[in-house]
Amino acid sequence: MQGAALDTTILELVASRICHDLISPVGAVHNGVEFLQEMGADGGDEAISLIAMSAEMAAARLQAFRMAYGAGGRDPNIKPEDVHKAFDALISGDGKVTQEWDPYGDLGYGDDRPDAYCKILMGALMLAQECLPKGGKVTVSAGNGAQTVISAHGETLIRDQVQEAIARSIPPENLDPRLVHPYAISLLADSYGYAIQLSAQDDTRVDLVLNLPPP
Repeated sequence: MQGAALDTTILELVASRICHDLISPVGAVHNGVEFLQEMGADGGDEAISLIAMSAEMAAARLQAFRMAYGAGGRDPNIKPEDVHKAFDALISGDGKVTQEWDPYGDLGYGDDRPDAYCKILMGALMLAQECLPKGGKVTVSAGNGAQTVISAHGETLIRDQVQEAIARSIPPENLDPRLVHPYAISLLADSYGYAIQLSAQDDTRVDLVLNLPPP
């Protein structure tokens, strides 16, 4: 793993981002419990449904963040099919975004999957999801040479300064929780020898090109 400078601001913003994404489903679980306490058996089915759905959403977000940011994400036993399953759980909550790609197919790395590939892939998938605020489709395919291309198809949007965050041309003190994910994923990718490029192909497609490290 290559060396990379890490400002404490990045750690604080990553923590803020994770907490922000978990507040809604965890709060809904709490509301469901309160509803059960107030309504008793009369509100049981509705409250249990709310609790179950919210708990699944919270678990999916935790799993995605753990894979993208946690040390366990670089476990070589994690395979693309595990990423596919985790991302499917993440996007199934609101159903606006779908994925269409074969985790057993050619993803650009040949026979030997690079270190931390699944970790960086999960982070890139999450970033592709953010480019589809109104919904759409995410695909993954092999690029030219040692590349994986993660594409967002739909009414796409690259939010202000996201490209600068991926390039890490923004000083950490000027980041916010909205920009910390592309910045942190770019930083993590670089530390493992990867490089990420983001580009809009047209109004309906955004490509994230993941350049893989040399074997």
